[in-house]
Amino acid sequence: MSTTEGFKVINVEELTESQASREIIILKEQIRKHDISYHSDDAPIISDYEYDKLRIRITAIESRFPNLKGEDDPSLYVGATADIGFSKIVHEKSMLSLGNIFSREDLNSFIEGIRRFLVELRDNPDLLVEIVAEPKIDGLSISLKYENGTLVTGATRGNGIEGENVTRNVMVIDQVPKKLTGDFPELLEVRGEIYMTKNDFIELNHRQSETNEKVFANPRNAAAGSLRQLDWRVTSKRPLRMFAYAVPVFSKPVADSQWGLLERLKEWGFAVNPLSQVCESVGKLMSYYENISFQRSGLEYDIDGIVYKVNRLDWQERLGFLSRAPRWAVAHKFPGEQVRTKVVDIFVQVGRTGTLTPVASLEPVNVGGVLVSKATLHNEEEVERKDIRIGDTVDIQRAGDVIPQVLRVIKEQRVEQSTPFIMPEKCPVCDSLTIKTSGEAARRCTGGLICSAQALEGIKHFVSRQAFNIEGLGEKNIILFREQGFIRSAADIFDLSTHKKEIISLEGWGELSIDKLITEISNRRVIALDRFIYALGIKQVGQAVASLLAKNYQNYQNWSQSMINAADKSSTNYSDLLDINGVGSSIAEDLIYFFCQPQNLEFLNKLVPKIQIQEHIGAQDQSSRIFDKTIVFTGSMSSLTRGEAKARAEALGGKVVGTVSNKTDYLVIGSDPGSKLAKAKELGIGVLTEAEWLDLIDN
Repeated sequence: MSTTEGFKVINVEELTESQASREIIILKEQIRKHDISYHSDDAPIISDYEYDKLRIRITAIESRFPNLKGEDDPSLYVGATADIGFSKIVHEKSMLSLGNIFSREDLNSFIEGIRRFLVELRDNPDLLVEIVAEPKIDGLSISLKYENGTLVTGATRGNGIEGENVTRNVMVIDQVPKKLTGDFPELLEVRGEIYMTKNDFIELNHRQSETNEKVFANPRNAAAGSLRQLDWRVTSKRPLRMFAYAVPVFSKPVADSQWGLLERLKEWGFAVNPLSQVCESVGKLMSYYENISFQRSGLEYDIDGIVYKVNRLDWQERLGFLSRAPRWAVAHKFPGEQVRTKVVDIFVQVGRTGTLTPVASLEPVNVGGVLVSKATLHNEEEVERKDIRIGDTVDIQRAGDVIPQVLRVIKEQRVEQSTPFIMPEKCPVCDSLTIKTSGEAARRCTGGLICSAQALEGIKHFVSRQAFNIEGLGEKNIILFREQGFIRSAADIFDLSTHKKEIISLEGWGELSIDKLITEISNRRVIALDRFIYALGIKQVGQAVASLLAKNYQNYQNWSQSMINAADKSSTNYSDLLDINGVGSSIAEDLIYFFCQPQNLEFLNKLVPKIQIQEHIGAQDQSSRIFDKTIVFTGSMSSLTRGEAKARAEALGGKVVGTVSNKTDYLVIGSDPGSKLAKAKELGIGVLTEAEWLDLIDN
């Protein structure tokens, strides 16, 4: 047994359904938090390896308990919501992430999965599966649209469905072609990675330091921050480059293989990675992986693994996608770098919801070019399990710009007089009692809003990018205004203009700076319902859950009154809340608890009249004839495998399930359909033969 952020981890095969349901809720919020920190804030707080473990864990749990997979499942999205500082561009084809593998065994499983999926490979074991291998650049994904060879738009990945419109910024990047050369289709979308070389990164940081501007932690953050500048002139001064690797949209075919596609990209004027290579076996792929891993430190750019892609484009098309990743491609990740150092001290941080997190102060050590001086210890069970003590020699691991984790204690180097670390029974900030609920690894402060740490973190969350997005109200200014009595709760932010004269008299403030802040606050008074719900900082209600609530309740009045009424568990409001796919009893309890607290209702009554909360607007209907239809397949198909059939249905917006019910729209039958056909006839469900199904989706 091990532990991770906020809960005790039990082997998946030993989980009860109630334990699995609770853990999935926590994992969803952790993954969403880390998606925001990586994709939106350009400041990851855990390593890629630890993030991948969270994804692998939730997938394993959902495989055992498929009924627990909801609309807010992390497998259904990638990245994070586009920043509201940019307009949005909807991707014609979703910009999905890649699945990850970590060993030769995983690579074998990837290739075997392709062979099982495609009929001709399943029936012909001697047929080779060519794979294109290329270094995985640690940069920022970009989508470029060309019309008649002219660049017309550029967009970041965003949440995979829509990204930020950075057209003006990509126009000033030298390595991004503005006009294509050679023979190209009228319409074309090219995808690639924006990056910064190590030498350019060092020179940029030197210039930033000399002018007292922000110094970046690593090349990836520097590239992302440079591309996502609201002022394109700043981007023009940054040394950004690009490698192209995909053409997902085109008005006429451009190649029949991934390798041929790379050749065409070069003809059109794009840079492609010169280390890319075609491999025909697992052995050759592993040799390539080991060779690039050996070269890694000497490359002019950062990489964090190898990407493998099926070479034949027709096979890519047929293999299709899982919910958040293609079946025809995968990333073979490098292990995180490990370094040995000493624990100088252990201190405790108090978070927005009162969670106490132990953090190790370390003897500063250089890890991958970054000086590291602290490491998160997650929770007290993690400290106990690894027996981490002040004075211990430890191995730490990091990958990218993250607070690293302690991997292990070198106990043979421990000093004799060391003692185990004990989490405080009273909050180190407000002296309130701390409690540890049975079954949870986290200890929490009971002080609530009287705890200045929780109040501070709550306001920081309220003004954060994914909530009200109020620039100029960072931690330093929030603390200053709280000390002066201008802000007691987040609702007071919208009254700061009444303290203008007093603020002008404070050190570092003047009429221009306070006017700028007041204007910024005024511009943020209008907010989408899902962002407002997220901004409240209700326990377990992150972006994904907030989006579900907004979708189901449509407006603030309906949502807030329903939450108040849901306190009566015999009411339809309570049952309606539980009926939301992705909102279990644990989240429902936290929502009800929030609305049962008089101080929270007082806060809302004070806040809501000062702002405008927009009604939720749902997505437009899609054109596919099976969009949002529930489909069941049964029996053996002759022209495609079951996996292929499911992939094509999901690609067109259909929902494939395994059981016939009164919610089923179509039952698609092959040979020997079995009991599902009888059930469908009993319920009056539409039944399609394989030929009828193909005719439906092809037309």
